[in-house]
Order: sequence, then structure tokens, then C-alpha cells
Amino acid sequence: MQRFLAAIIILCSTIGAFAQGAAPRRAFDPSMIFMMIAIFVIMYFFILRPQMKKQKETQAMLNAIKKSDKVLTVAGIVGVVTMVKDTSIMVKVAENTVLEFKKAAITAILSGESEEKSS
Repeated sequence: MQRFLAAIIILCSTIGAFAQGAAPRRAFDPSMIFMMIAIFVIMYFFILRPQMKKQKETQAMLNAIKKSDKVLTVAGIVGVVTMVKDTSIMVKVAENTVLEFKKAAITAILSGESEEKSS
């Protein structure tokens, strides 16, 4: 989103620079409209589309979380999922310690099987 805002600011400043240094033109200039359309198409393919793709991948990962998955949270806490609810999950981080996290706080699924089975 920050890149998108930066691109808009650069676009606005570029248009202002062209307007100041240019001689008076016709009211309707097809080349300028073509350039604006091209800029928006480029911004879509380099900024918006990858961001939407990443959001879909993240949502698919969060929907795939199941019991006994080893997960990493935003805070860097690694634990094993003990229960999955609609919007949150219970994560066992130590012997008698179970924490509840929102699903959005999970950044990665580290493995499908927990290491507790070997103990």
C-alpha cells in the first residue's frame, strides 16, 4: 500500500512538472490520456495484483491451519496448535502454557506434525 501511495505522489508531481514547463496546449490531448492509462495499467500489474495474490495465499494458509500444526506468530512465538476456532486458535507453547491467538497473528505454518509425539 505504501508503494501505491508513493506511485500516486510521483505521478501527481510529474503531471505538475509537465504542466509548468509546457507551452499552452489544446484542451484535449489524446497522448496524455494514453500515458495516464498506461501508468494505471503498470501500477495494477506491479502493485495491486501481487498484493491481492499475496492476500489470497495468506488467507488460504490461515484456512488450512489444523490441530497439531507447528506455527510461527507475528511476535516470534513458535508453538503447536491444540484447537482451531472460527477466528482464533489455541497454541501450546510450553508444558502447561496454552495461548490464544487471532488467526491473523499467524505468519507461517512450520510443519504438519508436532515434535511432542517423540517425547
